Amino acid sequence: MKKFTIKNIKMGLVALAIAGFTTACDVTELTPANLIPDSEAFSTAARIESAVLGVYESAQRGYYNNAVQRGYPFGAANVEQGDMRGEDMYNDQLFYEITYVGSYSPNSANNNGMWISLYRMINRLNIILENLDIAVADGVLTSEQGDNYKGEMLFLRALAHHELLVHFARPYSDDPSSLGIPYRTFGIDDVTKVPDGEAVGRTTVGEDYTQLLADLDAAESLLSEDDAFRANKGAAIALKSRVKLHMGDWAGVLTEYNKLTSMYALTANPATPFRGGNSSDNIFSFVNSAEANPGVNGALPSMYGNPDLGARGLVKISPIIWRSEFWHEEDTRRSALTTRSGTGIFTDKYQDATTYTDPNVILRFAEVVLNAAEANARTGKLAEAVTLLNSVRSRALPASVPAYTVAGLGNEDGVLTAIFNERRIEFLAEGRRWADIHRLSGEGRMSGVPAKATSRSITNIDFYTTDREIPMDHSIDYSSHLFVWPIPLAELQTNNTAPIQQNPGY
Repeated sequence: MKKFTIKNIKMGLVALAIAGFTTACDVTELTPANLIPDSEAFSTAARIESAVLGVYESAQRGYYNNAVQRGYPFGAANVEQGDMRGEDMYNDQLFYEITYVGSYSPNSANNNGMWISLYRMINRLNIILENLDIAVADGVLTSEQGDNYKGEMLFLRALAHHELLVHFARPYSDDPSSLGIPYRTFGIDDVTKVPDGEAVGRTTVGEDYTQLLADLDAAESLLSEDDAFRANKGAAIALKSRVKLHMGDWAGVLTEYNKLTSMYALTANPATPFRGGNSSDNIFSFVNSAEANPGVNGALPSMYGNPDLGARGLVKISPIIWRSEFWHEEDTRRSALTTRSGTGIFTDKYQDATTYTDPNVILRFAEVVLNAAEANARTGKLAEAVTLLNSVRSRALPASVPAYTVAGLGNEDGVLTAIFNERRIEFLAEGRRWADIHRLSGEGRMSGVPAKATSRSITNIDFYTTDREIPMDHSIDYSSHLFVWPIPLAELQTNNTAPIQQNPGY
């Protein structure tokens, strides 16, 4: 399988024409705009590779408010929206206000952009999936090439649908029979197929998770072990670990973890996964480059970086987590992965505020380890849980700081609390906080979105370094309709065949 190079990325731009600008019947543009007919688009191996890279391109740059290059859905937006829905990263300007304070509506741009860009990505990959067997039968691809491409598309389809589920549906941990999202398994490359696409309604959350696992099981069986910038076998397994965590399938989480222990390892330095792409901890990332990136209004180093270092600095680390008792003062993640200015503390996970080449890391082995720690704790294996927890935590602490013990943490709830807190530290500024709020609120361990530092109020470093009172606001109770995003109004208005149901309260 080809590696991602600048040349490959530029080829992916061509694939926007090959795969078509068609939608999955979830945006206003329902007329396809194929510039190359399918009979030609899949007629050579090079064109198929370009079409596949076009799916990665649509994931990296996507669609936002009638424009591209804002990082929707996976170039940066999944991180930024995931963080802004939680309390550990802080909104410093108006830019992310709607998400941060929870004032979104069926017309607001961020939630609409996520829905539209995800379904456009899904439609493109479904078109490819439908043509791969034909290409193999015609001798354009070998069986091995066809299988690997199929595995890539199935992995990306599962990743996209799970992102939709955590934003637009209630969690599996609450009620698997609640309304899910339309799970698209076929492509729309001709206007005559639009009614069939519109007829795909909202299935249940449980049915969606069943399809997620079917896609990922197939992907695992088809994919090879490749580098972190292409969908690979390890990525399919790691995503299954995440999905099964949301389902409360603790035995399943441990099964997936055990598959990966010989393939990946934690890095001794917590900064390593963010300094160069491939490492033993990096399982899957979306690549960004100087030529193709989310741009100044979307890129992670621009949005999250320190303005003293050339970034826009619209999102800081919140003083809530910085001053928390559970984040040890000597933790190297406080020094090696942050910078500070006179107005606050910023993540340093993303550093290229000039050409925005930092990859968006989607799956790390550290997440799989902490998933397994939680699964062990949930099934009464507290010693095993604490050992895994310490493998992540202790690598960031000097030897003088004692590791956690079961006795010190007290009981299962104490161990789980330590694991949840460690996830907040380890994945800070990686967009994972919302997913944890979502699933833990569903099972009653959280009551919804916690109170956050009041938007645009943290104006001085004193909020981090002293006991200055932190103004708090923007909590959302789990019972509120605002806990989940609304289905975009455009989706409801343009579906002429079988309009889907809006989330209650909108």
